Amino acid sequence: MIRGVRGATTVTLNDEKEIIDNTRALIVEMIKQNNINPDQVASVLVSVTDDLNAAFPAKPIRELDGWSYVPVMCMREINVPNGLTKCIRIMMTINTSVAQKDIIHVYQNNAKQLRPDLLK
Repeated sequence: MIRGVRGATTVTLNDEKEIIDNTRALIVEMIKQNNINPDQVASVLVSVTDDLNAAFPAKPIRELDGWSYVPVMCMREINVPNGLTKCIRIMMTINTSVAQKDIIHVYQNNAKQLRPDLLK
């Protein structure tokens, strides 16, 4: 069965190191919380808000052990007025037998406000 695992984080600056570090922390936590191995992953989509362009957030995902062949793509998030700024969102599509309600979505930093209903 195919499931989506959501995650999001924010940074304080449009800074390469901060984008890379926060993306790495987010993806590692998504993997840990859902016990994901790279062979389960169909693809990973990463979006950033318009105010982030100092780095490709896909880079730290591809650098994870065993993840170099996982398809990862970066894109721009829709620029909604009054939306959360400096935000990195991830949608990981995985093959799993885990029920939809048991998938653990991860929200860090200011992104916790996006889906407080999913925080555990």
